[in-house]
Amino acid sequence: MGETLGVAVVGFGWMGRVHTRAYARLPHHYPRLPLRPELVAVAEEVPGRAEEAAGQYGFGMATRDWREVAADPRVKAVSVTAPNFLHREIGVAMAEAGKHLWIEKPVGLTADDTRAVADAVARAGVQGAVGFNYRCAPAVETARELIAGGGIGTVTHVRVRLLSDYAAHPEGALTWRYERARGGSGVLGDLASHGVDLARFLLGEITAVTADTAVFVPERARPAGATAGHSRASGGVPGPVENDDYVCCLLRFASGARGVLEACRVSVGEQNAYGFEVHGTRGAVFWDFRRMNELGVSRGTDYQDQPVSTVYVGPGHGEFGAFQPGAANAMGYDDLKVIEAHRFLRSIAEGTPYGATLTDAVRAAAVLDAVARSARTGAWVSPADPSAP
Repeated sequence: MGETLGVAVVGFGWMGRVHTRAYARLPHHYPRLPLRPELVAVAEEVPGRAEEAAGQYGFGMATRDWREVAADPRVKAVSVTAPNFLHREIGVAMAEAGKHLWIEKPVGLTADDTRAVADAVARAGVQGAVGFNYRCAPAVETARELIAGGGIGTVTHVRVRLLSDYAAHPEGALTWRYERARGGSGVLGDLASHGVDLARFLLGEITAVTADTAVFVPERARPAGATAGHSRASGGVPGPVENDDYVCCLLRFASGARGVLEACRVSVGEQNAYGFEVHGTRGAVFWDFRRMNELGVSRGTDYQDQPVSTVYVGPGHGEFGAFQPGAANAMGYDDLKVIEAHRFLRSIAEGTPYGATLTDAVRAAAVLDAVARSARTGAWVSPADPSAP
């Protein structure tokens, strides 16, 4: 690898660690990448956590104030993995400071927040990448190629599901995730944002939605101290859950296809049950994140009773060859973030966007805002700005 690129991570919970490991693994999987990331700085407001990160991963500087990262001329690119309510402020500031930006979804709490970050990145002329990692799975990219090539005929309908139990326990702590002012729309931003991106990635633009939402665990205990991940807080002072646990919506696509998107964070018995089923006039394609390297494919001319074959992705599918030498050797979640990191640094090196961009984030956020409006009114709603830059 060639030129060194100073990178920083702002926010060092679980996702901050995933980004850091992705940077560290880049030379192993992409040795010809012309940029070599150097871990210059880490920022985390929880006392001691940044210093711990520096000791474990080798960051040159540790701070509790992300503004020090923005002011550091050694930092050329920044991962923003802080809580959602900070994304707009930090993202805009980093772009204005001339830093390339890899920011986690949702990019802020609303579509307006996302547009503000996208506009700042465009004005600054820096690269902007967004953490829609599931589209990076080689099986998902293969499904997209199959659909685009007419392999299952004309797409008629899709079902996208994102069901999990990470918030199902009644003793789960009332963290920022459950507050509207800091966590935004709850499961809409956390899980349904991935679902919207997958639907758009596979089938194109969504033109109208109608939706229903619900809160199934209406009260949680406030934590006594700093939390990480999805901590418990038994016996704490109770407070209300302000955003949604569940969403289900119908989708209409510009192509004429129809869709169903369902997401829930309190699904007992479901652990990361993420995936999709796309049906066409001559076949279908199926993907389940829990079997990330497999793709169910049905195609042919039988129509009725047509069988489904299992395809094990291999070096000819997506970025699989950067990780494993042969089909059916498993890749994992963190590998998807290495792919994202590679595309982010390649974008910087070549000055051309690769992977999910802030354009994708703006369009997904417009759909999610439409979902929220529909849930309030019960009406079909069109995204406010489906062609936003």
